[in-house]
Amino acid sequence: MCNRYVSPDEAAMERAWHIGRHNQHKWASEVYPRSQGPFLRAKANAPCELVVGVWGLIPARAQTSKLAYATNNARSEELSAKPTFRDAWKKGQRCIIPAISFDEPNWESGRNIWWRFYRADGLPWGLAGLWNTWVDRTTGEIVESYTMLTVNADAHPLMSRMHQPDPRLPAASAGQTQCRGHRV
Repeated sequence: MCNRYVSPDEAAMERAWHIGRHNQHKWASEVYPRSQGPFLRAKANAPCELVVGVWGLIPARAQTSKLAYATNNARSEELSAKPTFRDAWKKGQRCIIPAISFDEPNWESGRNIWWRFYRADGLPWGLAGLWNTWVDRTTGEIVESYTMLTVNADAHPLMSRMHQPDPRLPAASAGQTQCRGHRV
């Protein structure tokens, strides 16, 4: 599962998604879980709007915006069953996460070596996501948040090489790995 990515600047997003450059938001180019990053969502009477929010979906039922568990990635095959993501999925709160590249850890050498994945043409990707708006019931503070959708990539020839195998799982048979939650 992705735990860091590089976001394009606003000009690159305007060129790729025709969103207009009327935003005054700032974010770091390298985005990590629980940091601020941009996402695009549908807007009434417009193609989409640029929103900056926390990378890690905060469900409406949460008592605080600081969660004790990671929500920056959501396995697509589990969206309708997981309470954290279920409501956003059912409400159709899908978004596009603009990215120039994303990084994945490769453990084939026995230690973590980050690999960076990007498009050969250098243009930004639009990664699939879900968004939510969380409101603090005490203060009224509004926090936008989003999560990146992932899929199991055990059978993918390249992505199956990422991530350290889970030692709790049985040893993989020849040609298989115990990789979980990658985009393909």
